[in-house]
Amino acid sequence: MISRRTFSALALGAVSLAPVTGPALAQSKFPGKPLRILVPFPPGGSTDILARALAAQLTASMGVPVVVENKPGASGTMGSEILARAAPDGYTIGIAVPGTHTLPVALGRKVPYDPFKDFTPLSIPVTNPLAIVVSADLPVRTLKELVEYAKKNPRKLSYGTSGAGTSQHLMGEMLNQFAGIDIQHVPYKGGSGAMNDLLGKQIQVTYAVIATVLQHVRAGKLKILAVADDQRYADLPDVPTTQEALPGFQPKTSWMGVFGPAKLPAAIASYLTAELQKAVRDPEVGKYLSSNGMPVVGSNAEQFTARMREDIEGWTPVIRAGKITAD
Repeated sequence: MISRRTFSALALGAVSLAPVTGPALAQSKFPGKPLRILVPFPPGGSTDILARALAAQLTASMGVPVVVENKPGASGTMGSEILARAAPDGYTIGIAVPGTHTLPVALGRKVPYDPFKDFTPLSIPVTNPLAIVVSADLPVRTLKELVEYAKKNPRKLSYGTSGAGTSQHLMGEMLNQFAGIDIQHVPYKGGSGAMNDLLGKQIQVTYAVIATVLQHVRAGKLKILAVADDQRYADLPDVPTTQEALPGFQPKTSWMGVFGPAKLPAAIASYLTAELQKAVRDPEVGKYLSSNGMPVVGSNAEQFTARMREDIEGWTPVIRAGKITAD
């Protein structure tokens, strides 16, 4: 078992994984050399935190080094393309999110790979639920009150996101459509811009990963009205789900998955799926991930594929009704 101190160091990219030998190398041809986990985003975000926690646990379990390589660019599609073109031998796997795989399909956006045909799904280790967050001085305490306030003050509220066509944008549009309100969308070139303007009161609402707002909520600068998940977030037991806060409003929970390249041999794919499931089901790993806003799922490959299709089917009507594009 790996200590919390080690996990914290990994999240900061401060740990170098040394070569490891053990029974796994002696008993099986795979894995017989180091593996790498590609992260299509910069260090420090949730995808990077997940990858480094997985790398540490897989290294201990599989008996070979597992290292993380960040390949950011083009909203995650650059790193995803590198994964799609990697040799299908099991030694390169990568993190994926809806924005790299399901949202491009729903939006009709061209990416340099086929999100289904060019990858082998392995597992969804965790979800990454978005929270509906408002400025502390906005005179609302619940999601229903936000809807009522927006109806009384049409087009006077705005919500910020990390860009057009993102999960945050679609969730904001879904709330507008569901509740019959018109909170204006303000796209930024990344989530930090939206967060800074929310704290600076230039905008009033955002949809954010829980871990990125907890410190501001605890400092009294922001309020979380609801969490887009099937159950309440363990560290915020008093915050309702969107379904509880506004019955019938249940946007898709965001997820983080792990893929291999297409044509990965079935035996290797099954082995990697089992190792990924075992890694996140370790109690300490699960607690660490949950504390960073990532409840554990540990799905199998079939559940992963089904979830991707559910995402596309769920978001496509919202996109069409709102005439949303990724531009």
